[in-house]
Amino acid sequence: MSENREEILANFQSITAIEDVAEAIYHLDESNWDLLVAIHRVLPQDPQDQRAASGGGSSVNLNSGNSGTTSAFANYSNNLNSLEAIANVEELMTAPSSPIKNAFGVGSSDASSNNQSLDAGASTSRSNSNNDFRSALNYLDTKPHEVIFKIHFNNELHSISISNHATVGDLKAKICEKTAVPVCRQALKGWEHGKQKGVQNSNTVLKSLNIGKEVNLIMTDMTVEGFVGDTDPLSLQNKQTYTLHINVQPEAEMLVLKFPGHQNILSIKTDVYTVTSIPVRHQVWSGWPNNVTNNTTLAESGVEREHNLVLKRADQDGAPKITNNNNATNTASTSTSSSSRNVYNSDSMPIVIDSESSGEEFEDASDFNNDDDIFTETPINSHLKHLIPDNVDDETIGSIQFVENFVERYGPQHPMFFQGSLEDALKEACRPSARDRKLMAIYLHHDGSVLTNVFCGQLLACESIIQMLLDHYVLFGWDLTFESNKNMFLSSISACVGMTASITVRNIPTDRLPAILVISKNRSQCEVFQVIYGNVSVDDLLSQLMEAADMYSEQLKIELREENERLAREQVKLEQDAAYRESLEADRAKQEAKRQKELMMQTERRRLESERADAEAKRELIRANARITVPPEPEQISGENITKIRIRPPSGPMIERRFTLDTPLRILLNFITGEGFLIDEYKVISSWPRRDLTVLNLDETLRQLKLYPQETVILEER
Repeated sequence: MSENREEILANFQSITAIEDVAEAIYHLDESNWDLLVAIHRVLPQDPQDQRAASGGGSSVNLNSGNSGTTSAFANYSNNLNSLEAIANVEELMTAPSSPIKNAFGVGSSDASSNNQSLDAGASTSRSNSNNDFRSALNYLDTKPHEVIFKIHFNNELHSISISNHATVGDLKAKICEKTAVPVCRQALKGWEHGKQKGVQNSNTVLKSLNIGKEVNLIMTDMTVEGFVGDTDPLSLQNKQTYTLHINVQPEAEMLVLKFPGHQNILSIKTDVYTVTSIPVRHQVWSGWPNNVTNNTTLAESGVEREHNLVLKRADQDGAPKITNNNNATNTASTSTSSSSRNVYNSDSMPIVIDSESSGEEFEDASDFNNDDDIFTETPINSHLKHLIPDNVDDETIGSIQFVENFVERYGPQHPMFFQGSLEDALKEACRPSARDRKLMAIYLHHDGSVLTNVFCGQLLACESIIQMLLDHYVLFGWDLTFESNKNMFLSSISACVGMTASITVRNIPTDRLPAILVISKNRSQCEVFQVIYGNVSVDDLLSQLMEAADMYSEQLKIELREENERLAREQVKLEQDAAYRESLEADRAKQEAKRQKELMMQTERRRLESERADAEAKRELIRANARITVPPEPEQISGENITKIRIRPPSGPMIERRFTLDTPLRILLNFITGEGFLIDEYKVISSWPRRDLTVLNLDETLRQLKLYPQETVILEER
């Protein structure tokens, strides 16, 4: 792609008759500033459709600055279908003997013809121009040009130049020479949407893919990744489903949408419009990887299977001003006035640019992204030491030397840089708790950029910026001047953040350094949140830092709410566990008390049983002793010397026994005791007269007590 975009813009407007500069730049940005691809976008591709649109082949009358040239191109735009993407059309347009000039009259000495409209006699000149135009198409179609492929592989960038008439197999052979990866193991990602199927055939000619002069591709060694044969990992990713968590601001509404991997970003934005009612031109996105366009598919963008995004409405408080930023974040404005106009960046999203002139005027297209006049070329003092020496072998030592040399060169008024490795700085910023989390800001320094001294001496010395970085960011500084230090940093950020961040840093040109790379952690994933380049003013830098901090704060609100809910659930669980433990302890105490009580009762029972056993043993001894003293029962002999005593116990049968009349009362009581009724427990009551024999004189005989010839005594418990 030619660096002279003014000439491409002028040629495009002359060919397409588009007077609106913003619209013309939009189509050129969409086509990567490839003139013929942009013309294909605007002009009808089917001759029949074109004739129908023009009213059956009627002539076109355009009132523009180059009316004659515009009319010629408009009449013959249907012939562009036969022309493939030739990147050096603008060179042919400016060549002295260019067939394009001859065909369309560009540069003709007859300047008055450019100010005339087509009339009825234009058919003759149209026929002549048609022949010249065909010859120009044939000339452009057969002329080869070089295409530069930038291959990202293993944190290294390989630049390969090859003719657009070569095949995909030739390109892979050259890649094999550079990387030593066989052709059968190469998986190339990064082709535009719709071209992945074509590149799978090694015989496909590069020119037929309609690519520009520079193509960025990411190569994967399929053996390392575990693939077999020519299976394309991107085709596998295209079949996967991606989940996008979209935080819609300022309502903080969370959308969870699922899209297939082959869907491009523009169609995603269109689908989001149906859900949120925010038109695509008013959508402001944050969170897309850098260098993605609306035609990039989800599988090609490099996002994770679950990705977090932030969406704002640009026309809510007026479209914000955006500086040069290659992220897929976009800002739109629906109005064009004398103080602002819409210009489209490389991601096909409009950028509001302030201007003192009318929106119809266009003075210098190359100054769209220039900032204030403070960014003049400032010579770098060669005698000053580099912030990080060449071939430093330790990140921590390099960061310490960076701060020391930064203070020595630019003075003590500077932000507080983290001194340590990038991994430690990322851990400090991305703490586990969302309440303590900050954004990670990586300042990328380069002594070869003319913006460095102004950025460090003025912007980073500003009190408000220093305070902003201190409050909301963890700042890590690194010097990319030497290639060895740059490679160390790329390896480190690839390991800590991801390959997307490494590619983003690698693709930053030196003339746009210094830059601040903002890294955020959303849930468990770290990603590039924003890139702020060095060509900004103090106010722009402060506003971008504040905007990033506010947007990240909005993102963290969701995590904070979830974290608070999780802490509340954990607190409830802890309280429930404590109550359960208390209840368990109470149950254990009850069980222990019950066990102690049962133990005491068992002990008491054993004691009582022991006492009863002892008492029973004593009673048995008393009964045995009493039975020994009782003489044998006398024979039944008729006479007056025998008496029969009947003993009636409280329960059971009556007991009878014969005694002699001379038997003492003691013997009678001993007999009763021997039968099991102890005198200490029972009274022996005579029937008539009623008396307690146990209290009488035990030596008296039965005769004396008149207990004959027979007597019944009653035993009563005491």
